[in-house]
Amino acid sequence: MSRHAAARETSQLDRRLEALNSATELASGVLPEEILAGVLQVLDRASSRRSLSGDHTVVGFFGATGSGKSSLFNAVSGEEIATAAVRRPTTTEPLAGIWGVQGSDALLDWLEVRKRHAAAPIKGFADDDTGLILLDLPDFDSTRAANREIVQRMVGLVDVLVWVLDPQKYADAAVHNDFLAPLSSHGAVTIVVLNQIDRLPEHEVRPVLESLTAILARDGLGKVQVLGASAVLGTGVDKVRAAIRQVAMQRKAMSQRLAADVTLAAARLAEASGLPTGGTTAAGGGTAAGATAAAKARLAGELAAAANVPLVVDAVARSYRLEATRRTGWPVTRWLARFRPDPLRRLNLRREGAKPELNRTSLPPAGAPEQARTDAAVREFAEAASAGAPG
Repeated sequence: MSRHAAARETSQLDRRLEALNSATELASGVLPEEILAGVLQVLDRASSRRSLSGDHTVVGFFGATGSGKSSLFNAVSGEEIATAAVRRPTTTEPLAGIWGVQGSDALLDWLEVRKRHAAAPIKGFADDDTGLILLDLPDFDSTRAANREIVQRMVGLVDVLVWVLDPQKYADAAVHNDFLAPLSSHGAVTIVVLNQIDRLPEHEVRPVLESLTAILARDGLGKVQVLGASAVLGTGVDKVRAAIRQVAMQRKAMSQRLAADVTLAAARLAEASGLPTGGTTAAGGGTAAGATAAAKARLAGELAAAANVPLVVDAVARSYRLEATRRTGWPVTRWLARFRPDPLRRLNLRREGAKPELNRTSLPPAGAPEQARTDAAVREFAEAASAGAPG
């Protein structure tokens, strides 16, 4: 990504975070505290993540028990970093594989990752300036509450989410309902890998991948990358590695992740406010009716009347008719017109050479009736424009 594109994306994220913060402040004391607490967590995470490191991309490997997550993590890394077991899950705390850019300690401290491994370079994968960090995480369906808590926390922190599924449980409601569907706005930073395709007959691999893609589309992740792989045989591992490398080299994952968090938080605020989240603007559905042309015209007319505009318009019309008579009328009417006062001069609005900012008119100042009329006009316009919006 070019420097200009990166700066533009950062500026846009700044504006969105500021807007979300303003919305949260306005909603304080109005919306439920649990909703506001969740939004404040998003703002706090965004501030912390951006202050730590923009040179690193954190990629988390998530999966169920038996999905081969750690084996795929090792296969992608090119070495046995994580301990993999056949019969039982062995990942009980996050493990980091680190490539390239130095200075990741503060970021990993924030992520609460104690186990760290400086991985050896892999040709065509993690260059010295990639700044890639891969995390092998506990199983999301672990029987240990502490493991599940780690996964829940990491789902909200990592820049890129790699979901490792297997042919037996790829349609499991636990991963789709609890994780993938709620994060449908995070498609740009999500990769789904169907591991263990070596356990399927060759003619079934494509139908299973298509089935998984269809399920993800129903979750709102229709554009997410879906890759097939076998950590045991090495099939498809290069494609998984290339997808991760591409994300790391673009250096957009952190901003995309935070932008998706803002989108999700804003949607929750809108839902709690009674506003529609699908972009509709129909009155009565939680969205203001808006300022119609008729309402604008009525407001303009009332304000003009309160400011004596009709009086000035009438004076202008009579003054120009009188001037026309003086110049083009019959001799007798021209002579009589000389004795008729000019309406504009009577209002002190027709003084040649006078500076408008120094010239006082004879228009009566706005009194209590005019001010009351103005207040009523503005109030009626505001009520008409906001009809249908929640309190």
